[in-house]
Amino acid sequence: MAFQRVALLYMSFLFFSSNAAIAALPKPQELDRISVLPGQPPVTFAQFSGYIPVNKQHGRALFYWLTEATAHPEKKPLVLWLNGGPGCSSVAYGASEEIGPFRINRTGLSLYLNKYSWNRVANILFLESPAGVGFSYTNTSSDLKDSGDERTAQDALVFLIRWMSRFPQYQHREFYLAGESYSGHYVPQLAKRINHYNKAHKNPAINLKGFIVGNAVTDNYYDSIGTVAYWWSHAMISDRSYKSILKNCNFTEDKTSQQCDDAVTYAMNHEFGDIDQYSIYTASCMALRNHTMRPLRVRNTLLRRRPVSGYDPCTENYAEKYYNRPEVQKAMHANVTGIPYKWTACSDALIKNWNDSEPSMLPTYKELIAAGLRIWVFSGDTDSVVPVTATRFSLSHLNLTIKTSWYPWYSSGQVGGWTEVYNGLTFATVRGAGHEVPLLQPRRAFNLFSSFLAGKELPKS
Repeated sequence: MAFQRVALLYMSFLFFSSNAAIAALPKPQELDRISVLPGQPPVTFAQFSGYIPVNKQHGRALFYWLTEATAHPEKKPLVLWLNGGPGCSSVAYGASEEIGPFRINRTGLSLYLNKYSWNRVANILFLESPAGVGFSYTNTSSDLKDSGDERTAQDALVFLIRWMSRFPQYQHREFYLAGESYSGHYVPQLAKRINHYNKAHKNPAINLKGFIVGNAVTDNYYDSIGTVAYWWSHAMISDRSYKSILKNCNFTEDKTSQQCDDAVTYAMNHEFGDIDQYSIYTASCMALRNHTMRPLRVRNTLLRRRPVSGYDPCTENYAEKYYNRPEVQKAMHANVTGIPYKWTACSDALIKNWNDSEPSMLPTYKELIAAGLRIWVFSGDTDSVVPVTATRFSLSHLNLTIKTSWYPWYSSGQVGGWTEVYNGLTFATVRGAGHEVPLLQPRRAFNLFSSFLAGKELPKS
């Protein structure tokens, strides 16, 4: 009997010890927790970053960075931010110079706080997409030569489904998509995928409520017409070039003619001058004047050209210094496979080899409006790359009914921009902002985003 009692006690010890060991194992999300970033100021919110595999056969994995809300994150919605390019990093732009909690100092050695970070009102999830952008990688080199809209949307959907499994506390949470530039494709295309996925599954984890996009590529034809109109109306090109472009460029054709190419090249190289095309009234970054950073390449339109960019304070340079530091990558659980190239703000390989691009997002907008999603489109009015005229020309062809007529909206006692509310969509401009609205006008961008989340019209006074 004594032996049996000893054996029983020993077995009980093994049982409880085993369960205690299992309980002590960290949850998968805890392995992604960032304790502190090099040079980071103290913060009260949690951060996580790491990889989610999206295609086992090709070895594709996408890198994310979650910055939880500064207060009561369990009560705040989740927002996925995507930058465009195609081929540019949400860590470089969205997180580090637009809506993220930190800015990078010029030395690339330390961070400082962004007073108007969007994680004041939401949990912000930054995604480097598609594979080949930033820290996101593929083990199949051909993936870098045939990326496009279709695969990008599918991989992003797989990412979200698997990310929700790793972070179950965000399942069924209010969820929104946000982005800018070529995310005018990424965001509605992903919203469409999520909408179809949710219809096909009972009690889906992704509780998509809507999306917001800025200076968004929308329709090849109308965007191109609107872009040329912006160049001319803002005195960037001559009457002669304006007429020549309209005469020689047929924006409905698959390829541009030599006469069209010559007309556009002359205007850009001889009439634009040495300006930042993404923010035409601000000084350009001296360090980037001879480079083609942040290129926007859209097939079959004027916008496929690669304009010179760089809004001072040259934040792309600071980001490339910071995120290539081994101690930063270690803190972020990044580059764990030893990517055979430096981290860059944009991937030239993806930009040059983009495989498929929908000519128009207007049919997708119509479908998502019918689905009842909250949709906001905004435009910084000093951007000449995807200008406000391009967006207005494109959206006008949705033929939406006006709910609230055009009016000035206010931020801190000043006109923040202008807006019109339609049945199914809100359009707003942001006064004095370029292509990256939160970089140029952070307070106005924050107020705009807060109104979007609240589902309220922009303030009239």
